[in-house]
Formats: sequence, C-alpha cells, structure tokens
Amino acid sequence: MSLSWSRNTVATAAATAALALLAACGGGGGGGGGDNAGGDGKPVTITYWGWTKGTQQTVDAYNASHKDIKVRYEEIPSGNAGGYAKISNAVRAGNAPDVVSIEYPSLPEFVSQGALQDISRYVTDDLKKRLLPQAVELTTLGGKSWAVPFDAAPQTYYYRKDFFAAHHLKVPKTWAEFRATAAAAKKADPRARIGTFFPDDPTTFEAMAWQAGGRWFATRGDAWKVDTDDPGTKKVTAYWQGLLDDGLVNSATSFSPAWTGALKKGDTVGYLGASWGAGVLKGLVPDQSGKWAAAPMPTWDGKPASGMLGGSTWAVTKDSEHAAAAVKFATWMSTSPQAVKARLSSGESSAYPAAEALRPVAKKAFDTRFYGGQDVYRLFDDAAASIGQHWAWGPTGGTTNATLKDAFGKAADGNGTLSDAVRAARDATLRELRKRGLKVAGR
Repeated sequence: MSLSWSRNTVATAAATAALALLAACGGGGGGGGGDNAGGDGKPVTITYWGWTKGTQQTVDAYNASHKDIKVRYEEIPSGNAGGYAKISNAVRAGNAPDVVSIEYPSLPEFVSQGALQDISRYVTDDLKKRLLPQAVELTTLGGKSWAVPFDAAPQTYYYRKDFFAAHHLKVPKTWAEFRATAAAAKKADPRARIGTFFPDDPTTFEAMAWQAGGRWFATRGDAWKVDTDDPGTKKVTAYWQGLLDDGLVNSATSFSPAWTGALKKGDTVGYLGASWGAGVLKGLVPDQSGKWAAAPMPTWDGKPASGMLGGSTWAVTKDSEHAAAAVKFATWMSTSPQAVKARLSSGESSAYPAAEALRPVAKKAFDTRFYGGQDVYRLFDDAAASIGQHWAWGPTGGTTNATLKDAFGKAADGNGTLSDAVRAARDATLRELRKRGLKVAGR
C-alpha cells in the first residue's frame, strides 16, 4: 500500500496560510544561489547541518561518488533540542551553512523569518513528480518551493513482545485498551510502563492531537485562526493527564539517560513513536534484538488513524552562495537509491522516504532481525495511508513548542496540568502572531 493522501484539505490550508504569512512577513530572499556547481572545473564545497540517523554515512557515500560537489557535514542537536536555535543564530550572524535539516512543522517559521532561500528554480516538475505530493505541498509556501522533502513519519507503537507474552497482555488497538494494558502491566510488574509522556517533546503530543482530529492552525481570509479547544485536543489532554495522575506512564525526557536506562533495565516496555523510531530503538538497545515488535498506534475507535510525528526536509539558508549545488545534493539524498542504502547502513535509521520509488529500497535495506523479521515497512505503509488530512502548521512553531515544553515539564512534576500547558501555548502563540504583525481571527 502506498501513501495516498488526497490533495485537498491539508494542501489548501497550508497554501492559504503560507500566502498570508509570507505576505505579512516578507518571506525569505533570493540569496546568492548563482553558482554553477563545479562548472569551472573546480569542485564546489558546501556545508550541511543535520542530525538524522545515518546522515554521516549518506554524506560519505555522496562525497565518494561525486567530484563536482563536496559536502562538509556537521552534526547538530535535533531541532527542538537546540538545533533550530543554532541554525537561527547562525543565520542572524551571517555564517549559516548552505543546507540545513528542518522538519515540516518548523519550516513555515523559518520561511516567515526570512531565513531560507526560495529554491523554486531548482525544484523541477520532474523532481516534484517523484516525491509524495503532500510532502511537496508542505514545502511549497506562497506558491514557492522552500525545501526538498525527505521523508514522512507516521505514528507507530513499539512494544516488548516478550513482556507482553509473559504477562498475557494484548497489544492495545484503542486508547481505552492502552490504559487498561498500562494498568495490567504495572500490576504485573510495579516498575513496568508501556509508554512515556515526553515533557520535552511537544511534537509527540501534537501528533496525538492530529490523530484525534484536532486542527490547531488555519486561516480565515488573511487572518490566522488558532484553536486548541477542539474536542480532539481536549480528549487527548484529559486522557494523558489521567495516565500521569495514575502513574501509568513514565514522564522522562525523550532519549535521556533516564529514559534509555529504563529501556535497558526493562522498566519501559513500550514506546509511542513514529516510523523513524524503529531504527532509533534498535540502536539504543541492540542487546534486546528479537524482543521488540511494532504495531499500529492505538486509536480512539479502533479504526486506523495517524498523525505525523516529525518528518524531515532539506532547506537552503538565505545567504548560501551555492544554492544550485545545495539543491543538487539535497535531491540526491531524497531520490537516490544509493543515498537510502547508505543511510540505512548505519543500522539506526528506518527512514520512510517521501519518494515512493525508494520505499522498496528502504524496506530491503532495513535489517528486521531486531523485530524478529517483522515487515515493519508494510506497517509504515498502512499507517501513512491513515494520516489525517486536516492538520496544518503555523508560522510560530518555535513559540508554541517552547511554551508547551516548559509547561509540560511543570505539569509532569505536578506543578500545573496539561490543560494549563495547552492554554499557555495558545496564548503565547496568539501574542507572537500579533507581535509579528499578523492578523488573528476571532480574538
């Protein structure tokens, strides 16, 4: 099964919203961009900042097979863990790299701040046809192309099948079953938890709201509409508050020593993540090979539904003088079988490409022994096909997520509630929109 969202609601909302934010904020500029990618006989050297698993291997493969462009790679923290701040600071200081990793949720903000180049002249119709249409639409703002899409990231649930089998636990198909299973796991082993609320990672919570039918950002005419009071978001908020109150899930920082330690000790026996989590998990606890399995994310009614948790693009910063070379490199990373094979050779990547033709390549390259030979890419296909079509991202993701991260941390410690955190994020978002001179609908 291939990913086949329709080209309607998300595309319309994203495009309309992008037009509004770009008109109000001025959008990114044209930058240097006019190199000839080695046409003078000398190789062009470009710099690239990113953090996704397998990137070093991908860059090494590119440098080994290309003579006209050479890539210097620097690994930076993941976006919300400091990477986006580093990129923004470098742009302001005028010493940004040529290419940067930016997830779909954060792309509108970087565009609205003028941090990126319009790369429309390099993103050809042929390239667009090779990529998932919805990914192309998420990187097309104001009718212009701002990044080359790389992957999609449907939600996925990972669990210790040996623990579930030993305690006669069924893999939950609904959120009601998830709560019951969490309680049963805790009863069987007081230290065991089948999931974690990550207070530092708002994107996981946002994917849950997306899955439940929430829609935080939309446009009304030339104004932004921000709504976190929808039934889906309220349902998710109350549900996770109950899990936290009853001690049925962990609340460790994502991928922290505390969280990975709990994985290694067998105290954390489930992980609510995304397609890319399959490789990450395998890299964190390789000695648990054969003990884990993947399953569809629980849903509210038992029918397939998913949000998208992350997903990466490659963008060119505004002052890069080598936009043509940068896009050529980015295109290779997103469309070349060699690139996907190199990325997955790290053993820690389970990238689900936006280029449909590369998914069989990724499936073949991914070592499934950690999951007992399970066809996890078939699971990703099914999950991706169930991603809701209603969600759109706004231009103030940094403010929204920073506020959520701070307030979630307090709530996880018992100082406030998740409802307080969502309300604070909405209010901070509205203030930031007005601060930037953007119109706000209904408030």
